[in-house]
Amino acid sequence: MTASAERFIGAETFAALTGNPVRTSLWDQPGVVVHVELARSADLAIVAPATANVIAKLANGLADDLLTATLLEARCPLVIAPAMHTGMWEHPATRSNITRLEDRGVRLVGPVSGPLAAGDEGVGRMAEPADIVAAARAAIGPRDLAGVRVVVTAGPTHEPIDPVRFIGNRSSGRMGVAIAAEAASRGADVHLVLGPGTVRPPAGLSIEEVSTAEEMRAAVLAAFEDADALVMAAAVADFRPKMAAEDKLKKEAGVPELHLEPTPDILSELGERKGNRVLIGFAAETQDLQEAGRRKLRAKHLDLVVVNRVGREGTGFDSDTNEAMLLTEDGQDGPLRMWTKAELAAAICDRLAVSGAGRGSRSRP
Repeated sequence: MTASAERFIGAETFAALTGNPVRTSLWDQPGVVVHVELARSADLAIVAPATANVIAKLANGLADDLLTATLLEARCPLVIAPAMHTGMWEHPATRSNITRLEDRGVRLVGPVSGPLAAGDEGVGRMAEPADIVAAARAAIGPRDLAGVRVVVTAGPTHEPIDPVRFIGNRSSGRMGVAIAAEAASRGADVHLVLGPGTVRPPAGLSIEEVSTAEEMRAAVLAAFEDADALVMAAAVADFRPKMAAEDKLKKEAGVPELHLEPTPDILSELGERKGNRVLIGFAAETQDLQEAGRRKLRAKHLDLVVVNRVGREGTGFDSDTNEAMLLTEDGQDGPLRMWTKAELAAAICDRLAVSGAGRGSRSRP
């Protein structure tokens, strides 16, 4: 902790909260070169928040306290999460310092727009903790998807009934966003096609927002042309109204009759044109999971299907966990078990990494 950090929270409080010792000075342990010991034992360094002052020191190689001396000695990856007022962030000196650090391989996460000190608002707010964690994982995690172009879909679709109502489902987009974040952290070039869910995707992804199944179809087919793999985690609505009313349906007019039609089967269409590309789908089932998953795997020419058991409280849609099994065309199946969405995303990316994605997979049939 720097002296400035200790003005916000005391070292003793921080130590009590974390259960770890807190270093504050080059002279903490007589007879021990503290900054060298810290630097050489670190696998990763994160500065959060990183002020304009510490960014300037790091860019210019200054070492006048424990933090900057440690980072000048360290050879591990460095992630910084800037936080300052907008004017300081946009100042040419700060921009020059940031460029210098990025040229040295320092990873930057944020800043983002939002409320700042003194009642201001603008760019300069520190990135959210989850985004900082994602950047940290990317800095030290495996790079086994480097160079692989992956399209991921996430969230529901909303099929309009009238200008204010729609047919949809309970998908939040958490699973697809977790897969996109995991693939990106492992070096993949990720394009996320995102329906109107409730989960904010991490910074740094290529994101295309859509609303309806038809919009998702158009976006996915276009992105698939240059992809090595596609993970269809979105919960696309199965049906839509044949005709959406141009004006809001009034309650006084009575209960409307809705005539439905099926939405396009995007995954089947992709399966017909997949070539050597890797195609992963999801199935939400309540019974006969393995049999239903096997049928979908074969019918849609998938390399992997993730079969989720839905309908149980605390799993599936809009939760942090999935009860799921992984089925593959080569029979390397995973048993039905409880996963966190992060664990399931990692398992899917593990399969992508060994599937041949990126090694000539864009060749056509």
